[in-house]
Amino acid sequence: MTTLTPPSAHAVVNISCYKFVSLDDLPGWQVRLAAQCEALQLKGTILLAPEGINLFLAGPRQAIDAVMTTLRADVRLADLCPKESLSETQPFKRMKVKIKREIITLHRPQIRPEAARAPAVTPERLKAWLDSGCDDDGRPVVLLDTRNAFERDLGSFADCVDFRIGKFSDFAPAVERHAADFAGRTVVTFCTGGIRCEKAALLMRDCGIERVYQLEGGILKYFEQVGGAHYQGGCFVFDARKVLGSDLLPSDGTIAPPQPLRHR
Repeated sequence: MTTLTPPSAHAVVNISCYKFVSLDDLPGWQVRLAAQCEALQLKGTILLAPEGINLFLAGPRQAIDAVMTTLRADVRLADLCPKESLSETQPFKRMKVKIKREIITLHRPQIRPEAARAPAVTPERLKAWLDSGCDDDGRPVVLLDTRNAFERDLGSFADCVDFRIGKFSDFAPAVERHAADFAGRTVVTFCTGGIRCEKAALLMRDCGIERVYQLEGGILKYFEQVGGAHYQGGCFVFDARKVLGSDLLPSDGTIAPPQPLRHR
């Protein structure tokens, strides 16, 4: 196969996307996707689980388009819509296709985003809420960072609430302990690309928190749609770029001051 060489600087295409959908024949998917990505000289990680798919890939445009065509050929994945950014170099060292129990680990099997999805707020609407200091009905808005503490410390929305967790599976017990602190508020959960909030928002509703939204597309989609308004620092990504600025390019990694756990 002819090597696909990026034609210019910032021509390595980085994509991330996920979908909660029932998948079967996971070993078959693993073999086929690993072979195609290897042939296309792509690098990154694809996670497969009975609950869905989560992927991070980087490579030339033609190769990225080819693997997305393969995935979308399955009717269950036809609406996959990846978030994109560009880099000058390949941010991943190898290609991995893994089978997991969950594509994002929460340890709460009753939370099934495929069956029911919490309401989402678009980046544009969230910015409008933050500009005005309240939601459309005049209620105060609480932003809840569902990411790990070290991610939050590299950048986050100003004045957000942060549980200081070490891994996402720590989020559920933290919410269950503090659910009453969010009474009477409109809560918007957010994470890097949205996948953690698919489960986090549903969990919070199960805990009796009535008005919970998830930020559609996460921080990266927010950067893409409205820039860095109300956001301080960068966004950590799990590849060699480490931190992206609001322009979706690698930043200098300026660290935002750590914030204590707060509940309003």
